[in-house]
Amino acid sequence: MSSDSARYRAPLRTAGRGRRLALPAASRWRALPELPALMLVAGLLNLWGLSINSWANTYYSAAVRSMSTNWHDFLFASLDRSGLMTVDKPPLAMWVQALSARIFGFHPLSVLIPQALMGVAATALIYDLTRRCFGRVAGIAAGLTLATTPVVVAVSRHNNPDELLLLCSVAALWLAFRALQTGRTRWLVWCGVAVGLGFETKMGVALMVVPGIVAAYLWVAPSGRLAAVRQLLAAGVALAVVGLAWPLLVTLTPAADRPWISGTSDNSIWSLIFSYNGIGRIAGQSGGPGAIGGGARGGAALGGGTGIFRLLQSGLGDQAGWLLGFAVVAGLGILISSRLRRADPRTGWMISVGGAFLVTAVVFSFAQGIFHPYYVSFLAPFSAALLGAGVGTALAPGRAPRLIGAAGFVAGAITELVVLGTLNGQLAWARPPVIAAALLGTLTLVARSSSRLRVAAVTAALALLLTAPASWAAQTLGHATSGTFPTGGPTGAAGAPGGPGGFLRGGFGPRAFRGSGGFGSRGAFPGFGAAPGAPGGPGGGAPPGTGSGAPPAPGAPSLLGGSRARGPAGGAFPGGAPGGFGGNSAALDAAVRYARAHGGGTIGVASQSAAAAVILDTNADLAGLGGFSGRESSVTAAWLAMEVRDGHLRWVISDSSGQGLRLPGDTRQGSRAALNAVAAACRPVTLGGASGDNSTMYDCQGRAAAILTAARHA
Repeated sequence: MSSDSARYRAPLRTAGRGRRLALPAASRWRALPELPALMLVAGLLNLWGLSINSWANTYYSAAVRSMSTNWHDFLFASLDRSGLMTVDKPPLAMWVQALSARIFGFHPLSVLIPQALMGVAATALIYDLTRRCFGRVAGIAAGLTLATTPVVVAVSRHNNPDELLLLCSVAALWLAFRALQTGRTRWLVWCGVAVGLGFETKMGVALMVVPGIVAAYLWVAPSGRLAAVRQLLAAGVALAVVGLAWPLLVTLTPAADRPWISGTSDNSIWSLIFSYNGIGRIAGQSGGPGAIGGGARGGAALGGGTGIFRLLQSGLGDQAGWLLGFAVVAGLGILISSRLRRADPRTGWMISVGGAFLVTAVVFSFAQGIFHPYYVSFLAPFSAALLGAGVGTALAPGRAPRLIGAAGFVAGAITELVVLGTLNGQLAWARPPVIAAALLGTLTLVARSSSRLRVAAVTAALALLLTAPASWAAQTLGHATSGTFPTGGPTGAAGAPGGPGGFLRGGFGPRAFRGSGGFGSRGAFPGFGAAPGAPGGPGGGAPPGTGSGAPPAPGAPSLLGGSRARGPAGGAFPGGAPGGFGGNSAALDAAVRYARAHGGGTIGVASQSAAAAVILDTNADLAGLGGFSGRESSVTAAWLAMEVRDGHLRWVISDSSGQGLRLPGDTRQGSRAALNAVAAACRPVTLGGASGDNSTMYDCQGRAAAILTAARHA
């Protein structure tokens, strides 16, 4: 190692680290008291008042209910207990929740607590990943930044799969750096396993950490380049074995013995991987929603205008964009100062972590498909680690590290001021502290100050910069983070771009629907994107309940208060349903009662979202046949006839209102053709609604051949 490289490396290494690793675990905790403190902060933010979030996303909670009572449904991640339709994601996150429900009973906390603990684990790992290369202060900065990132708090308190994806990705980087430190194949193989688990959580997005890891290991090659290639191949095999295990299981299982793959028109898991959850999210989905409030360049549905500043705009910046400037400038500065020397530990660390950040930021900035704001939680740990690295570098001796730190504070203050400018006056008090942080950090680092003064000033400046995002994150705890789109911040932080001002402060949002709250926001259109019984959902108001008839576990506090009181048409859009995406709730209740009184059997409806809410409320045998909103899946009449013939499906409600809200540009029809064949072939049953309106359900028992005939003549 050159003397110059040693000069940079020495101050970045934690004194006595090698000796501490040989100590018992309890001694290590005492030697690193900041780690349990960071985990406590993350635990308080993730667990405090968690029951207020009820069932969070009813779509996944309903699947967990089915999966926790039936091993077939568990294996295939079926939304309904008849095993007709999967959810539109791989099963790993729901496996964790379903196992928790089997052990502790099915109620909101058994679903949500595992998610919260994953957030705590991710904070610990990002601390240690940063500490190993840049020192303890850097680790504290990274861990605290991640723990107080608003969107990370939101997804940690929610049951979407993103928190497990985040944890798997951070674990992969941690394992990759251990491989870079030691040159041992086993660490790299475990890194491949972690990425594979991320793939089983949310498919292709987990692979965005791979280019940086591969580039770092090939460049540093601690055991030589040829050995590095062999080791990476071994890691790739581990990734493929773990990541493709469930898709291959689905592929090799005959279609008659497994559910239809939601989100596809051909019942293929590969279509879900490469199209709906793959290229479709980046390049835009054929027939899917068009741009909504997308700014000058149109933009992707729900994600606002694409471009290099997308991650700072309203609805995204307040979730994870506060300190992106610090992360970018610090990362570039450290990478340049390392001169990419293989012996410098910063080189491999920066290529792997910085690569994950760069790939994710570029993809998210220019993705043309459906892009929900909570997706940026995946970027948060990488930016937190880069910020921590910048803080650690600023405390190292030498002029170059101080300049890197000073530039980082200035850039961080600029991006934070940009984000504050999108909040329509909220957190206006934070502007002076942000400016003070930039001045304090910059002047102290540029001047020839003592090391103690530099540590104190950098700590104070970082604390000032974190005040605004931490305050925004803390406000997440005061209300339900429920519905489909979890977001950090106060109630007015909408679950779609535009935040307090709607989609990019205009167009499709609260200003377009006065008093409604915003698409997918807490307190939004009643019933749209909110759990039944939670604020904004059917039965919302008063103390938030779960809206479910499921009893609490013996000895558990009552979490299930309230019934599913409704306004007209379920309290949502006309024809809306619990959960917001289609189906008249009164009609569904009447259908469930009729089916139970006439021999039982599964009821098929257009929307899985509508089915999910009723499954949670009544444990009804209900299946959504058109995907999440009723437009994503296109089941064939032949498949539907097969399920009728085999006794897996008897009743069908063929009603276009079951597809709920149609977003601009969305031309998809879901399973409309197959449902039309049902309407032509099966016996209609008229159901009387509570308000005197009637709806029609079709009895398809013994009508499988007639459905095929009707489809051929359509």
